[in-house]
Amino acid sequence: MLSRWSRKAVDKYLAFQVLRSTSGRIRHYSTDKQFSIKDEVLDGRPLYLDAQATTSLDPRVLDAMMPYMTAYYGNPHSRTHAYGWESEEAVEKARSQVASLIGADPKEVVFTSGATESNNISVKGIARFYGVKKKHVITTQTEHKCVLDSCRALEGEGFHVTYLPVQSNGLISMEELEKAITPETSLVSVMTVNNEIGVKQPVAEIGRLCKSKKVFFHTDAAQAIGKIPIDVNKMNIDLMSISGHKIYGPKGIGALYVRRKPRVRVEAIQSGGGQERGLRSGTVPTPLAVGLGAACDIASREMEYDHRWMEFLSKRLMDKIFAELPQVIRNGDPVQTYPGCINLSFAYVEGESLLMALKDVALSSGSACTSASLEPSYVLRAIGTDEDLAHSSIRFGIGRFTTIEEVDYTAEKCIKHVTRLREMSPLWEMVQEGVDIKSIKWSQH
Repeated sequence: MLSRWSRKAVDKYLAFQVLRSTSGRIRHYSTDKQFSIKDEVLDGRPLYLDAQATTSLDPRVLDAMMPYMTAYYGNPHSRTHAYGWESEEAVEKARSQVASLIGADPKEVVFTSGATESNNISVKGIARFYGVKKKHVITTQTEHKCVLDSCRALEGEGFHVTYLPVQSNGLISMEELEKAITPETSLVSVMTVNNEIGVKQPVAEIGRLCKSKKVFFHTDAAQAIGKIPIDVNKMNIDLMSISGHKIYGPKGIGALYVRRKPRVRVEAIQSGGGQERGLRSGTVPTPLAVGLGAACDIASREMEYDHRWMEFLSKRLMDKIFAELPQVIRNGDPVQTYPGCINLSFAYVEGESLLMALKDVALSSGSACTSASLEPSYVLRAIGTDEDLAHSSIRFGIGRFTTIEEVDYTAEKCIKHVTRLREMSPLWEMVQEGVDIKSIKWSQH
């Protein structure tokens, strides 16, 4: 593959030159209708296939929330009047609904503002509480940015952090994890389902290993809750992060599961009135908590159906794309994966160019938390993806409300524009002629 610099040079060359195709025909890319997307008119809003970034609010969740945004507006921590009592009752019901989904006791569920806060409390809170005796934390190179940044903050406080590599399929090696655990280790943090490539880590195995080593196990389950079955006791999970807006609930609410027996001690990172067992001070937003509870309740009843729907739609999308386009690579393990998250690399196509061409479909080239960066995805680089392929990746996020028509339309548009962009690429033309791109030594001027 070409270096990033060489690709930019070729793109610049394309912008100002008229290239000759293999047939000898002169192509003016600025005027050739086959290669122009200027005449495409976007009628209405784009289709939404970015379910890993966020999900739409389920109408049933909104119905549950509305009374607490209008009539029942009391502070759930006010104990002296009916307004507070009715809000507190609603919050506790929501807590029970979250706990029921993950097989926990309601007293083990702490409401937060989202998975980012839950991850910060877990990683920093455990490390600091047990930091007098244990100064070692283990995580992986493909964790969410908030976990990685929390670990870097701990390194600044004198902690030692091991960032485990992952295999080419995105899964960690259990042998490497076991070797990394020392008597100094206080916490292992491994996400359940990766937000970029959808890979499912062997959470139950990790939990058993950590329990045998007397090490706390935290998992970021924002992309897994309500989508795959999770039982915190069977999986030996000590702390788990949950996000509301990833399961068709409202934004601004999440939860943290913290085991009580045997008790897990966490140092709070926020000072205040001592709400939520003193782990997360601040007024619990009743409407949002009710929304999260309702979303978890719906997920517990419809998870199996939703999962079958994801499998059907993801297979349909990939079958159509792979049948028409050569040199398309699926990133991540094809078996140990959540079917609603599909990450594909289209060789010899710039991912950002494809996203711009697919303007009538809302897609992503990676995590919404890091997509402002022009650097290739650190998750894809961690699994050994070439830089050029990492730049050519697109994430397709299928959700509960995605339709067959939307998947078919997306596949057709994707096939059309990948073909168009490749036809414009001199690299693709060289590959078609049998030239080994990797063997070329490109000179810099």
